Amino acid sequence: MVDAARSDLRAYAVLAWMWIRVSLTYRTSFAIMTIGQFLITGLDFVAILVMFSNVDSLGGFSLAEIAFLYGGSALCLGCADLVLGNIERLGQRIRMGTFDVMLVRPVSAYIQMCADQFALRRLGRITQAGVVFAWAIVALDIDWTWARVAMIPYLVVFGTVIFLALFTIGAAVQFWTSDASELANAFTYGGSTLAEYPMTIYPLEAVKALTFVLPLTFVNWYPSLFILDKPDPLGLPSAVQFAAPVAAAVLSLAAATCWRAGIRRYRSTGS
Repeated sequence: MVDAARSDLRAYAVLAWMWIRVSLTYRTSFAIMTIGQFLITGLDFVAILVMFSNVDSLGGFSLAEIAFLYGGSALCLGCADLVLGNIERLGQRIRMGTFDVMLVRPVSAYIQMCADQFALRRLGRITQAGVVFAWAIVALDIDWTWARVAMIPYLVVFGTVIFLALFTIGAAVQFWTSDASELANAFTYGGSTLAEYPMTIYPLEAVKALTFVLPLTFVNWYPSLFILDKPDPLGLPSAVQFAAPVAAAVLSLAAATCWRAGIRRYRSTGS
């Protein structure tokens, strides 16, 4: 299994590098599109700045605290989107019949879909989120203990894994629907937008659903509660703040199950 994983990672790197070389062939276009991603995604944070020109806090959170939530969520989504964002094109490949070609190649179809048309320009989104996240860390008046410092990479790693699993599940659904990319986007990009704001502004029923059904609160909310020393609106045990690995593992298992079931169900175009 270890050898197979290494082989898959090597294949992913080779395919991704091929697309990177293609994108860098037109350097001016690449630079413009990367900067465009930076500016367009930055409009979301501009909206937050405009809102805070009229209020001092939102849901009990200051501008710097919401910037921390925003940056954490956007950074995790950006990393996941860079790694396998194009997997949402699966429905299009199924309809066109080009997915069949991937199944006969000596490389995992999943790896091929993840690296398909790898878009390095998405670094613009990651950079923008990273800038806001870094500013929030500096602006926050926090006693940075070793535990809180360690929670920063913890948040980014497991938040990214959760989004990777959601991208995979959304793609796997297209084996049955042929095209459900917009539905999948509601849980990935839409979920990231929900996570950019404090859960205290949502009804408790919605927070419970985002914790126990679609565990988006484990992307950045619970790690942020520990870092910001904020109370949990659901009143759950403090151990829940460290449960992101469990949520990531459960979602990853669900994603792997959905993908394998979809591959077994697939009968080629026109069947």
